[in-house]
Order: sequence, then structure tokens, then C-alpha cells
Amino acid sequence: MDCDTFQRDVYSVVAAIPAGCVMTYGQIAYLVGKPQCSRMVGHAMHNVPENSHLPCHRVVNSQGRLVPGWTEQRRLLESEGVRFKANGCVDMKKSQWEFMKE
Repeated sequence: MDCDTFQRDVYSVVAAIPAGCVMTYGQIAYLVGKPQCSRMVGHAMHNVPENSHLPCHRVVNSQGRLVPGWTEQRRLLESEGVRFKANGCVDMKKSQWEFMKE
């Protein structure tokens, strides 16, 4: 799988994340067939073209932490009904997309 194919596959998964849900970098890596490549998913997300209209705000780390320095991410997630814990992390038990159950 070359870099372009990997990015395209990552963006396809991100596009499918429903409003009100989040996925982790690791989940996305698993779904594109590269379960050890969550950092590569992060790199692909960093390079999303601005005109892509992908719901990038729905991707968080495995603890539910948001992207450092992206203050709008929390507002976007809250507007979709995503729940947060007192520590500022997404409540993964309530908001993580359980794609395997669908």
C-alpha cells in the first residue's frame, strides 16, 4: 500500500464517522489494514486538504484527548452531542463509534 492509497483509505473511513461519534487513530489504522500505523493516520489527518470537508474533528486519541492547539474541535464535537469527562477528554464509553456493531 503506497502513501496515497493509505491516505485515501484513511479519509474514506473518516468520512464515514457519523455525527455525534468519534474514532481513534488506532481504530482507523486497524480498519485500513495497518493496525500498527496509528501515527501514520495522525500524519494523514494533519495533511487533509482544507477543501475536503472531512469531519476531522471526530478523530481523537485512544484516551479521548483532542488535538493540541485546535480549540474549535471541542466546540464542533459538543455541537454534535459528543460527551466529555471532567478532565476534558471525550467520554469514549458514550461517544466512541462502535462500527463493529453496525
